[in-house]
Amino acid sequence: MYNDKKPFRRDSRPPRRDNTPPARKRLTYRDGTPLGSEAWISPWVELKYFSYNPAVFPRMIGAISPEAGPGELVHVYDKNGELFGAGFWNEPSRTPLRMVYHGKDAFSETGLDKAIAAAVRLRREVLRLDETTNAYRVIHGDSDGIGGLIVDRYADVLSLEVSTLGAWQRLERWLPMLHKLCGTSRHVIQVDEDIARMEGIDVRNLPCPSAPVRIVKIHENGITYEVDFAQGHKTGFFCDQRDNRLKFSTMVKGASVLDLCCYSGGFSIAAKMLGEAGDVTAVDLDEKAIAMAKRNANINNQRINFVHADAFVYARQMVRNGTLFDAVLLDPPKFIIGRDGYDEGIKKYHDLNMLGLQCLRPGGLFVTCSCSGLLTPSDFERVIIKAAQRQGRKLQIMAMTGPGWDHPFLSTYPEGRYLKVLWAIAL
Repeated sequence: MYNDKKPFRRDSRPPRRDNTPPARKRLTYRDGTPLGSEAWISPWVELKYFSYNPAVFPRMIGAISPEAGPGELVHVYDKNGELFGAGFWNEPSRTPLRMVYHGKDAFSETGLDKAIAAAVRLRREVLRLDETTNAYRVIHGDSDGIGGLIVDRYADVLSLEVSTLGAWQRLERWLPMLHKLCGTSRHVIQVDEDIARMEGIDVRNLPCPSAPVRIVKIHENGITYEVDFAQGHKTGFFCDQRDNRLKFSTMVKGASVLDLCCYSGGFSIAAKMLGEAGDVTAVDLDEKAIAMAKRNANINNQRINFVHADAFVYARQMVRNGTLFDAVLLDPPKFIIGRDGYDEGIKKYHDLNMLGLQCLRPGGLFVTCSCSGLLTPSDFERVIIKAAQRQGRKLQIMAMTGPGWDHPFLSTYPEGRYLKVLWAIAL
């Protein structure tokens, strides 16, 4: 009978053996709590796996002490029963544990207060941002050890964006401290509706009432901008692009500039006022953003051609007209919101960059941005290179920059590296 099975080869390599010892099964009491946990600092949470990412998902969590309530600061123990750190606990959340400290020492509310003070000291004493601007990030969430809290300063106003119950519950203590450290007096607090529902944040009970805030004037590198908190996106003004706006202005003297997705006119006004650019055309689909941009240009006595239009539609019209610019800047909104929309977002980045390049003279300056945290710098670069190659063009890539140093990201949380800015000469 025909046998289609391959014969055993005596000279074949034996299967690879893993010499690492098998995982030790955690011993527990009858109620499921780990053996020895009676000596742990309460409230506590046990991890099944080692991870230094600040966001801990349900599948990574083992036992939980009964005292761990919503928003509590809990001590975190690893799978071997060793103290691993501390974090905010909130069981209904998509990320029920948000680490704020890694280490083998006990951690308390005092440690959180020290993290806030250190964050302010970095901006004001080390980076010395007050010398060039009064608009900068004060606390950058996980990167400053305060998961779920973003704080931006705009003159005498603090703009807070809260995304964890733990941070929300502590605002009554933190806000007076922040105002004292920053020399500010008013604040606005924002919480996304979906996040509030998921985290159990009751936005009807705002902590620490503030004097009304509507329009605030700020300065950045000698330019004055208006921040309209009633109309603005998120925290009102994108101070993360401060260094990139200044750099762009140094490269466009006498150049014709196309600024697609200009928002409130930051790049355009810097190019015209600081860089002495030639004709500047700034385009945005948001009618309120264009109105803000026009006000900002008027405040600084700068003449800029602001266009209320879809960036894709306007760029296609310029291509049909054969209109070319010496410098093109693309700073679109976040095209990749979640993993489900990743492919669609990539296509938008590709298409917009193709159109932007088609509007650029050979040898012109091409600056393109992405604020999608799920898009890595290397993948963003590949998208841009592919868009150029589709048109038979090469790029002299000079740099890939990010936000200002007041927006650091953790080595253990690469998703925090959200802003990418690619600088190139398009040949």
